[in-house]
Amino acid sequence: MNRLTTPTRRTVLLGGLALLAGCDHQPRASFKGVDLADATYKGEFRLKDAQGRERTIADYRGRVVLLHFGFTQCPDACPTALARAAQIRTLLGKDRDLLQVLFVTLDPERDKPEMLKAYTAAFDPTFVPLFGDLETTKKTADSFKVFYRKVPTGSSYTLDHSLLSYAFDPNGVLRVALRHNMAAEDCVHDLRQLLA
Repeated sequence: MNRLTTPTRRTVLLGGLALLAGCDHQPRASFKGVDLADATYKGEFRLKDAQGRERTIADYRGRVVLLHFGFTQCPDACPTALARAAQIRTLLGKDRDLLQVLFVTLDPERDKPEMLKAYTAAFDPTFVPLFGDLETTKKTADSFKVFYRKVPTGSSYTLDHSLLSYAFDPNGVLRVALRHNMAAEDCVHDLRQLLA
């Protein structure tokens, strides 16, 4: 046989692998939020819940996790985000228990565990508040590329901070960031793709 028409073992092997890869390829999700598939960060945390138990994303495997950064004295952005999260749970219907909402405080100096617990429970009793010390809070925010800073207000202060909420799939992989101005229905669209 002519050597040009005879496939080598290497060619057959590479062709077979390419075919297998093509069979396993799944279409990329079409999110209304910010697709984080190509993000250079993974979004990791090791924080405490209101009972003092250490929590990581591994604790919530099997559920979609929606994580929001904020603080209890936030005048409007944080209450809006948590009210939307409660609405999302309602819109998910029978799948609502497959969603875990986490609220990470950026203000651990003032947001003590009991205060955090009462704050999140006012929106939905299933929401879990998380906190760390100042160093852990900064490290966690940095791992999500979250911006925040203290802004003096008279004898006290407030915080300026990023307004994205972050969604992990049931395998604990950070997949999408939901913009603050997204409607709850659009958020549900994205979260259902993570549940599929």
